Amino acid sequence: MRADRVRGHLDGLLMAVLEQGPLHGYAIITAVQRRSGGVLDLRTGTIYPALNKLERLGLLTSSWESVGERRRRSYQLTDAGRRSLAEERTAWREFTMAIGSVLNPGAEPRSAV
Repeated sequence: MRADRVRGHLDGLLMAVLEQGPLHGYAIITAVQRRSGGVLDLRTGTIYPALNKLERLGLLTSSWESVGERRRRSYQLTDAGRRSLAEERTAWREFTMAIGSVLNPGAEPRSAV
């Protein structure tokens, strides 16, 4: 799937995979790919700027860890990030219901609540 189709939802995707606990960059990419059934294949050039932005906004924290001779940065959700993820999920449900109602006009519209 093209990166431009994910762009407006990238923050929510990243926060969702971090909900279970801290992960480093490659593990985040792998988790998104696995959870999407291989449809979403994010690149490092896409996720690292987004992770940095989420950290600046206080939605994530990061720390360096050593694995053998290598160091890698792990990211985890803050309390504000968990609240933001809940808001993202609500907005996503509303968005998909609205788009579904337009694309499938014969379907019965459902309430957003």
